[in-house]
Amino acid sequence: MANIKIFGGSSHQDLSQKIAYRLGLELGKVVTKKFSNQETCVEIGESVQGEDVYIVQSGCGEINDSLMELLIMIDACKIASASRVTAVIPCFPYARQDKKDKSRAPISAKLVANMLSVAGADHIITMDLHASQIQGFFDIPVDNLYAEPAILKWIRENISEWRNCTVVSPDAGGAKRATSIAHRLHVAFALIHKERKKANEVDRMVLVGDVKDRVAILVDDMADTCGTICHAADKLLSAGAARVYAILTHGIFSGPALARINSACFEAVVVTNTIPQEDKMKHCSKIQAIDISMILAEAIKRTHNGESVSYLFSHVPL
Repeated sequence: MANIKIFGGSSHQDLSQKIAYRLGLELGKVVTKKFSNQETCVEIGESVQGEDVYIVQSGCGEINDSLMELLIMIDACKIASASRVTAVIPCFPYARQDKKDKSRAPISAKLVANMLSVAGADHIITMDLHASQIQGFFDIPVDNLYAEPAILKWIRENISEWRNCTVVSPDAGGAKRATSIAHRLHVAFALIHKERKKANEVDRMVLVGDVKDRVAILVDDMADTCGTICHAADKLLSAGAARVYAILTHGIFSGPALARINSACFEAVVVTNTIPQEDKMKHCSKIQAIDISMILAEAIKRTHNGESVSYLFSHVPL
């Protein structure tokens, strides 16, 4: 492909390399470092004048540093006369702060959207936003890709009894995502209603649906401390489920998450590689990773060629 450059930030170099490889390109030269006072410094090591630039940076690790690095990289490419700069953000930072849910609460996802636009981003490519309305925070095009094709492929190839399964959403907010997967697999759907006492702490769960003697597949967009999905797994097992799997797009796994997964009743906890998982997989044998670099690479290719990205929602080649 002509007139295209792919740069990778420091948050997820492995995914950046895989995307570039699938596109038949080399990653662009960029050096990121910190001054002694912890300011971020970025040096673009090659010309981007007149180029269609894609910067891959996921919202993980040291999130604030990753975000600042992305903003500086976008600005550096814009002032170096790039024709277009697209931020490829597999896991969008601050996505859970998407609404004013109490007095004086910030809408930080909107602030991040403003910062990306002001830095000079012309287009955003992301995956499985926590809330779809985040797309409306931008005045530039946003493509919210779905991991669903990769998830469906994994289920069919790795769960032998997938035709006798129930897809379960661990909360009402993820019902649309879970019902879509259930519909594509032609299987049953169930929902867990949860009541929280406070953030990251679930008080009570009620199962709506039947999982008795069936394989239960919990589906959600992300898991952080994993309290919700581990409680949900216990609820499904007590309701008669034969086996329980969890499939998540973004595996954050902070705090006690790995210990909770190790002691939970999961057959496997499957996540995509929007966030690096190698180190976590070493400490938890139940975690498995799905590579979604093809979905992102295909989105970049179609964007560069001026083609529709919505085609990817159900037809991406894996």
